[in-house]
Amino acid sequence: MEVLSLFTDFKAMGIEWATLVMFVMLLGLLLTGMPLAFVTLLVALIFALGWFGPMAVPLITSRIFSFVNSFVFVSVPMFVLMASILDRSGIAKDLFDAMRVVGGRLRGGVAIQTLLVAVVLAAMSGIIGGEVVLLGLLALPQMLRLGYDRRLAIGVCCAGGALGTMIPPSIVLIIYGLTASVSIGDLFTASFLPGLMLASFYITYVLVRAYLNPEVAPVPEPDEISTKEKLRLLKGLILPIIVVIVVLGSIYGGIASVTEASAMGVFGVALSTVIRGEFSWELLKGAALQTLSTVGMIVWIGIGASALVGVFNLMGGINFVSGLIVGVSENPTVIVLLMMLILFVLGMFLDWVGIALLTMPIFVPIIRDLGLDPVWFGVVFAMNMQVSFLSPPFGPAAFYLKSVAPEGISLGEIFRSLLPFIAMQVLALAILIAFPSVTGRW
Repeated sequence: MEVLSLFTDFKAMGIEWATLVMFVMLLGLLLTGMPLAFVTLLVALIFALGWFGPMAVPLITSRIFSFVNSFVFVSVPMFVLMASILDRSGIAKDLFDAMRVVGGRLRGGVAIQTLLVAVVLAAMSGIIGGEVVLLGLLALPQMLRLGYDRRLAIGVCCAGGALGTMIPPSIVLIIYGLTASVSIGDLFTASFLPGLMLASFYITYVLVRAYLNPEVAPVPEPDEISTKEKLRLLKGLILPIIVVIVVLGSIYGGIASVTEASAMGVFGVALSTVIRGEFSWELLKGAALQTLSTVGMIVWIGIGASALVGVFNLMGGINFVSGLIVGVSENPTVIVLLMMLILFVLGMFLDWVGIALLTMPIFVPIIRDLGLDPVWFGVVFAMNMQVSFLSPPFGPAAFYLKSVAPEGISLGEIFRSLLPFIAMQVLALAILIAFPSVTGRW
């Protein structure tokens, strides 16, 4: 009764105090180490009971059902399963070996081939953690063995692995599309060029550093490869490229929906393992368990965030926060920059899934009211999440790489190595905001 009385008092004070209490409660519970999904669900339940009474609980369940009932959501476990099978097969290793032919005697060639492999892997799966780990296992030891600058090698593996945020089929864009109710196919189309633009920034940075200071990227000793061996290595490119063409080509060509294309991608990757003689029930079982774990986390965060946003909306909180943001300036660019700042700060502490599900129900209606394109904003959001994957103190890409990095590479060194790449991500974000036509939406 005392708890209900307390919330009745806050209700009488208005939404301003309730928003403050909700924020403090969220922050306090997160600091205890409780998972974000359960924190948001608990806070949603407390405020629903305290503000509206027991009759509000069915409203929470109906909102949760509408979130998990979306057909497009089926594509999430499909793309995660695709990445999990890739993670357990030798496709990525053969892809990296094939890129040796591309790198050749170019100064910084190994770093560039690593980034090219990262682009292809991103176009095959869109899962960040697996790509960073794969590059950390395959590329980082080789670059260190060849005498590459440690920070350059670390940054290339981390930043390259995070490209899956921008390059379709990106899980980040799928979750944004579900939350913002915009076409995921349009998001994929709009994000493709910005993703390649960011990758080209990384490649340019590697080339400039390598030629200004040859010691940071030594040219490897001549490696005589016969024509027969080159053809054998290049065969490693065939299956990944076919999978990319099938998945993205079917979406862009209007042949299949995103969900159907994701199923085709899983079939393509699984068939590739059969052709290569790597398929086994153990591989499939391990990939399925990893998929269940990853998707379970996403679903639980989605349930908690949907419940919290639903209750906050019923309380009038979304209108209150929207009014605060819009009241900052009449200039749409200033409002967008403020949103980017909020997302950047949240990205230092929260998972991107929680950020998308908590903020987009507030931000996207404002974007629509300002007459801006929500598809363009989705690409800008994904680019912002690129920064969050690398930013201290909790940049997940750094922790993924640390888990497989050779001894002697500290977490602090990894974060310091990422600073130039974060600067390039911020530059790409600024270009997207200043020149929306890069997405092809203007």
